[in-house]
Amino acid sequence: MTIRPRVLIADDEPLLRSALREQLQQLWPEAELVGEAADGYEALRLARELAPDLAFLDIRMPGLSGLEVARTFGGRTHVVFVTAYDEHAVEAFDQGALDYVLKPVEPVRLARTVARVRERIAHPPPDLAQLAPRLQPAAAPSWIQASVGQTIHFIDLHDIVYFAAEAKYTRVVTDRLEAHIRTPLKELADMLGEAGFWQVHRGYVVAVRRIAAAMRDADGAMWLTLRDHPARLPVSQRFQARFRGM
Repeated sequence: MTIRPRVLIADDEPLLRSALREQLQQLWPEAELVGEAADGYEALRLARELAPDLAFLDIRMPGLSGLEVARTFGGRTHVVFVTAYDEHAVEAFDQGALDYVLKPVEPVRLARTVARVRERIAHPPPDLAQLAPRLQPAAAPSWIQASVGQTIHFIDLHDIVYFAAEAKYTRVVTDRLEAHIRTPLKELADMLGEAGFWQVHRGYVVAVRRIAAAMRDADGAMWLTLRDHPARLPVSQRFQARFRGM
């Protein structure tokens, strides 16, 4: 007997939703995508209206987090978390989530997830009401302190164009100045995802609102051009799925 699960996707990144939808259609053509949500409140509303068998939930979303949405399912819906924060996903998986995939979603990893879901989808979902509140990611800060020589600047996140790894420091680039902090780039990427920053390369994290275009050169390498800024930033293969369709 062929099982045709009803699937909900909830993530605030349209390109990631699109990539996940396309990959799921290829890997599991029997699955029926019944809804997509861009924030936690919409995900909660659609889950109540559509009663999906399976939900792909981003852990960090505006409004309600994926963890908060999952806690409301009451054993009615299987959950796969889609997240950039593997430490939170692993703990949630240990507490009953069906699986997790990391951003950007890689086809090989998603194929393993689909195989796991196929095995479990006919069984009742676990009740995730007791997902530990401590798994909830902390809110992103609204400003950071960065040094220029002997001066400490308080920089609003909205003014930051991108961060760049630089020896023992991370360079903070705004339209008016460049400063340095000691926080590693990966830590910044984890901390600022909810604030609209994407890691696009092991050496760069960029403000999504400042991305003008993603393009490939004659060698097939992908580069970002920025709004009102002359820098061109490389996009490594690992992160190119973010820009599918651009």
